[in-house]
Amino acid sequence: MFKKILIANRGEVALRIIYACRELGIKTVAVYSEADENSLHVRFADEDVCIGPPRSADSYLNVPAVISAAEITGADAIHPGYGFLSESAYLAEVCEACHIKFIGPDPNVIRLMGDKARARRVMKKAGVPILPGSDGPIEGEEKALKIAKEIGYPVIVKATAGGGGRGMRVVRQASELSHAVKTAQREAEAAFGVGDVYIEKYVESPRHIEFQILGDQHGNVIHLGERECSIQRRHQKLIEESPSVALTDKIRRRMGSVVIDAAKAVRYTNAGTFEFLMDPEGRFYFMEANTRLQVEHPVTEMVTGIDIVKEQIRIAAGERLSVKQSEVTFTGHSIECRVNAEDPEMFTPSPGLIHVFSIPSGPGVRIETSAHSDCTISPYYDSMIAKVIVHGRDRTEAIARMRRTLEMSVVEGIKTTIPLHLRILKDPDFIAGKLSTAFMEQFLAKPRTTGGRLAEAV
Repeated sequence: MFKKILIANRGEVALRIIYACRELGIKTVAVYSEADENSLHVRFADEDVCIGPPRSADSYLNVPAVISAAEITGADAIHPGYGFLSESAYLAEVCEACHIKFIGPDPNVIRLMGDKARARRVMKKAGVPILPGSDGPIEGEEKALKIAKEIGYPVIVKATAGGGGRGMRVVRQASELSHAVKTAQREAEAAFGVGDVYIEKYVESPRHIEFQILGDQHGNVIHLGERECSIQRRHQKLIEESPSVALTDKIRRRMGSVVIDAAKAVRYTNAGTFEFLMDPEGRFYFMEANTRLQVEHPVTEMVTGIDIVKEQIRIAAGERLSVKQSEVTFTGHSIECRVNAEDPEMFTPSPGLIHVFSIPSGPGVRIETSAHSDCTISPYYDSMIAKVIVHGRDRTEAIARMRRTLEMSVVEGIKTTIPLHLRILKDPDFIAGKLSTAFMEQFLAKPRTTGGRLAEAV
C-alpha cells in the first residue's frame, strides 16, 4: 500500500480523497494555487505545496509542477480526482516514467477512450450498441453530407476529444451542416487542442444513463449499477440519482453485462463510467466512457455501501477488488444536487465572500464541500461549491429529504442554485420520473409559481 499520495486537485474532491486516505492510514500532499492558499484541502492534508498562480494553466494543469511537488515530498502515488488532469494520458505516462503510481487507468486506455470516434469503433467491435454515424473523424464537407444523409436528420456533430457540450452541434437539415461542422471544429480546437469532429444520429429527448465500473489488475471487473443523469443544462449535470426509474431489472442486467464486457475488451482498470443514451422505447446506445472518478460517485456509494475512492487506491496498489459482482447489493434510493455559485435565474457566476454557510445534515444526508462561512469563492475555477447527497428507503423519501435539506440551508454573501433545485424537486414531471436531457429546457419554459419564502430567501 502507498505511504503518501499527492492529490492533484482542489476543493471538495481533494477533501474527499483526504478522507479516504486518512481511513486507510495514508499520508497526503495537497497542491494548491496562490488563490487556494487558505483552502480546507490545504489545511487538512499532511503536507502542502504551492504550484503556481491562480490560473489553472499555471497551476492545477501544470504537469511539471505537479510531478515536482510529488518528487519533493516523496509521494509514491498521485490521485487526480476529476476535472483538471484526471483524464490526462500525458500525466499518467510521466508518472510511469518517474516511478510514481497514477491512480487511474492505463495511459493507453485513457487515450483510447478519450478519443470518442475511436472509442465508438472499439465499443462496436465489443458488441456494445452504438448510434449510427461516422467511423471516425469526418474529412470534408461532402463526406459529412453523405454520412448525414445516410443516417438521416437530425444528426449531432461532436468533437472527438470533447466534453461538457463544447465542440457539439445539433443539425436538423442539410443546409445547417457545413456551418455546424466548422463551428464545432473551431470550438474543439480552442478547448481541447484537437479540431477533429465526428457525426452520429441525434436522439430526441433521450435519458442519460451511466454505469459505474471497477476493474482491478487481475482481470476482475464489476459494475455498481446505474446513475440517472438526465437533468442537465447545456450538457452540464445538475441532479443525479440512483437507481433510474427507467430501468427494469431485465434492462439493468443487460446493460451491466454489456459494460463489463466493454471494460474487459479494453482491459480497463480502476474506476470508470460508461455512459449511454436511452431512447423513449428503452433502447440504449453507447455515448462515451469517462476514465476517472465522477462528480456524482457518492450516489452510487450511498446505494451500494462501497467506497469507490478507497477501491481506486487499493486497485492502484495492486490489490484485488474487495467485492465480487454477486456481493454487490443495492439498497434504497439516492439523489445528488450540485450547488453552484451562480445566479439561479441568469446562470451567471457569483463568486465572492460567503458570510454564512450552513447546510444541515440529519438522517440520510451527506454533504461534500470545501466551502464554509467567511471563505471566498474564487472566480478562477468551476462554480460548484457543494454537493448535497441524500439517501432514502425509496425515491419519494429521497426527494423529501433533499427538499428538507435545501429548504433549511442558509448561504449568504453569494447567490447559489439552491432555489433552482427546490423548484425542480417540486416539479410534477420530476416527481413522476418523467426525465430526459430536454427536461431543463422544458422546465425553464414553464410558467413560474411561487417557490415559498425559504426558496426565495436562500
